[in-house]
Amino acid sequence: MDLYDVIQNHAAVFLLLMTRVSGLFVMSPFFGSLNIPVYFRAAIAFMMSLVLYPTVDSLATVHAPASVLAYTLAVCCELFIGWLIGFVAYISFSAIQMAGKMMDMQVGFSIVNVMDPTSGQQMPLIGSFLYNLGLIVFLVTNGHHVLIMALFESFQAIPILGASVHLGLVNLISDFTAGIFLTGMKVSMPVTFAILLTNVGLGVLARTMPQMNIFVVGIPMQIVVGIFVLSIMLPFYILFLDVLFNEMYGNISLALQAIQ
Repeated sequence: MDLYDVIQNHAAVFLLLMTRVSGLFVMSPFFGSLNIPVYFRAAIAFMMSLVLYPTVDSLATVHAPASVLAYTLAVCCELFIGWLIGFVAYISFSAIQMAGKMMDMQVGFSIVNVMDPTSGQQMPLIGSFLYNLGLIVFLVTNGHHVLIMALFESFQAIPILGASVHLGLVNLISDFTAGIFLTGMKVSMPVTFAILLTNVGLGVLARTMPQMNIFVVGIPMQIVVGIFVLSIMLPFYILFLDVLFNEMYGNISLALQAIQ
């Protein structure tokens, strides 16, 4: 094998490595934010690939596929692995967004939306607040470092061209997605229960005092009660984020084991 073939094989393997790294910048929280320019994300992915390549190359000798079709399939597979790590991390933040939407619906803020620059979508007020607060806690606790570490460990668990997709991965992703609704209900339960008690009290008050306009009193009272309960639950919400992020890191390990 001449020098050209050696360089060509290393370049092809490097592109496969960079494809897996780029998959993390497609879907993951913070790394995949739309307010970060695409060229900047591409540059970070390229620099990260340069740093990881000597270590990954020393783990195992990889020979790139010779045919174009096989190499294209390898690129898609490596992109899927990086995307899977970011997707599992994004599921936790989707649960936070859902909890905020449920709170907004109960309090009365669901009609008011703000543009979220990280996802490019409209989000309710409380949902945007909880999402940004969770993202700040994620960065302060070095959660983005854990994602980078998980990306590096994926090369140890699943070498390049070593992935094997099973049917259990589909069931695992379905379970992770279904957990969004359960986690959202857990986070929004205090505000939802407080608004339920407020509505029951307003219903009793409407029966005992028919002359009072319950709609004029009820809507501001729901807002006051919702914000009051939300302010009380914020310290417990920070503690819940610690549990949620630890579960997220465990889910990433389970997802990598499913394609190992």
